[in-house]
Order: sequence, then C-alpha cells, then structure tokens
Amino acid sequence: MAKRRKLETPSAEDLTRIEEEFRRETSARPGLSPGGAVAPIAQVAADSAAQVETGSPEIRAQHAHNAAEAQRLQEARAEGLLMAELPLNQIDPHAMIRDRIDLAEDEMMELRQSIAASGLRLPIEVFELASPRDDGVRYGLVSGYRRYMAVKALRDLTEAAKYAKIRAIIRPRTEADAAFVSMVEENEVRSELSHFERGRIAVIAAQQGAFVNVEEAVNRLYATASKAKRSKVRSFAMIFEELGDMLAFPEALTEKRGLSLAQGLRAGAEARLRAALDLHPPADAEAEWAQIDAVLGALDAPARDSRRGGRPRSSTVASGWHGADTLHTSAGITIRRMQDDKGILLRFEGRGLDSDLMDSLMQEIRALLEKA
Repeated sequence: MAKRRKLETPSAEDLTRIEEEFRRETSARPGLSPGGAVAPIAQVAADSAAQVETGSPEIRAQHAHNAAEAQRLQEARAEGLLMAELPLNQIDPHAMIRDRIDLAEDEMMELRQSIAASGLRLPIEVFELASPRDDGVRYGLVSGYRRYMAVKALRDLTEAAKYAKIRAIIRPRTEADAAFVSMVEENEVRSELSHFERGRIAVIAAQQGAFVNVEEAVNRLYATASKAKRSKVRSFAMIFEELGDMLAFPEALTEKRGLSLAQGLRAGAEARLRAALDLHPPADAEAEWAQIDAVLGALDAPARDSRRGGRPRSSTVASGWHGADTLHTSAGITIRRMQDDKGILLRFEGRGLDSDLMDSLMQEIRALLEKA
C-alpha cells in the first residue's frame, strides 16, 4: 500500500511571499487605480481595444463610407465605366486603322455645329496605352473618330479652352480583335459603311494580326450579320486585296458591280484588270467601271483555233436577252428559264459561279418574293 504524502499548512511567511509574487506578475498598468490587479483576459481585451481607431460613431461611419467609395471607383475603372475629361493631345486618333475611308464634309459641318450649340452629347471611347509616349499621348481611340475630329476642328478654329478637352470613357486595355469589333459595331449602328469599307477593314484587321485570316475577321467583325451579308463582305475584301491599290473610286462600286468584279477576280482576271486600269487612269467612277466592265465582258470569249478552217465565229457573246428565256450578263453568266409540270426553273451557267455568289443570289430572290 502506497504511503500517503502528508500535507503541510504554509506558514505566514510563505503566504506573504506568494501574495507578493502574484501582485508583481499582475500589477496594474499605468492609468489604472493604484494597486488594482488586472486579470489576464482583461489585459488581452485592453490591448486589442488600444489598436482600434478611436473616434465618434459618425467619424467611423464616414471612414467606412470613404473606403466603400474608393472600392467602387477602383471597380468602375477596371470595368471601363469611368468617364473623364481628357486633353485632345493625350489621345491618338489613329492608334487603330479606321474602317471609314472618307469623312463627308457636309456631315462633319453639321456635327461641328451641333457640338458648338449643344456640346458633346455622347463621349468617345479610349483605351490606356501600356506606357505614355514621349509626345505625351496616353490613350488610343477606340470609337468616336468623327466626334474627336469635330471637336479638334472647333479647337483649331476658335482656340477656345473648352474644346481642348473631350469627354471620354476609359475602356480596359483589350486585345486588338475586340477593339476592331467595337469600332465596327459603332460605325454599323451610327453611320452605314460602304461595301468596300467593310471588306477593307476585314483585310487590314487580319494583316495587323488581330485575326488569323480574312475569313475569321469577317466572321468576327460581322458576327450578327446574315450569311449572305458576310459573303458580300468577303467578295469586297477580295477586291481590296487584289485591286485596292489600283481603284480610284472604290466606294462608288455598287453591290451589283462589286459582286460582278469579284466573280471576274475569281475567274483569274486580276492581271487583265490591273493592266486596263493602269493604261488609262479614269476621270470618274463611271469611266473606271467602263474599263472594268470591258474586261469582265470578254472573260468567257472562247479562244479561236487558227488551225481550223471555216468561217470564224464571233469571239464574244453580247450581253442581254437572247430570245425570251435566255439572258447573258456582262460578267459571263448565262441564265436560262425553263418550265416543267412542277413550276419554273432557272439555270445558271458560266465561270465564276460559286457557293458565296449563289447564297447572295438566293437572299436577293427571297427579298423580291417577300415584297411581292
């Protein structure tokens, strides 16, 4: 059996020593009542409270409000919702190749008068460059080219301080493809682009590396357009690629003429077209088209074998109606009308026919039938 330890009652001297050690370890901090002891948990609470900002409830509420406003401002900047008054000389309007070729002076005059009378109603859109340029430019223009040029013209004309800045939305720095899409979308809504301008910007966007090729550029830039419209854009893109440096009046090309020209290019007429345009520089759009039409009209002329005898046949087929059911076009396409027990048939013959052209043609026929 284990021997129990005998407990001894501490002496008065022991009690006095223990009490003095306890008081030393838990002595009061400065500011407390003399001799007042503080429990450890109370001391922890006091240390935490000392780190909390002191002040009235109104001051603490104002600090919280300011912090929330700063957070919202930072989020607005990141999301491209921040509007600012930017100096014109800090914006590069040509940071991107524009889709619009010419600015009609009468329209620009009307826009300048509107801004002078009522101010700029709609801000432009810019993106911040990766780093400021040596000339002080910090932003590149995304959309609002006409508005920017109108305000700049007013500044140059009047030298008024109010035209030295322009209201702008600072968009997040985006990839080149998204910037091109944004520019095209704005111009499609606000000012109708010509067929040639649509094809031109698709080619340029692809050449600058924003898209893999022209096909992707057309599909992305005009994603909401119909299949037939994208087909037409591709046709005019080809015209810009192969004849853009030769055409003096490209914007005068109507849809019909442009599609005929694209057919000729697909049939291999580029060299003949360039030679014709280079030989006699046209004075106006009609003269230029006459040169093009002459080349297109001769595309399907069969080459005559000089070794064969007999009476030579005509080397060309005149465009127009041949009988009541056959139509020859200047582009070398022949349309024949036939009929069976189920209805009327149209047969298309000739070089240059492809799926894109037929898609466009089907859309045109549909539009005509729906109007009937």
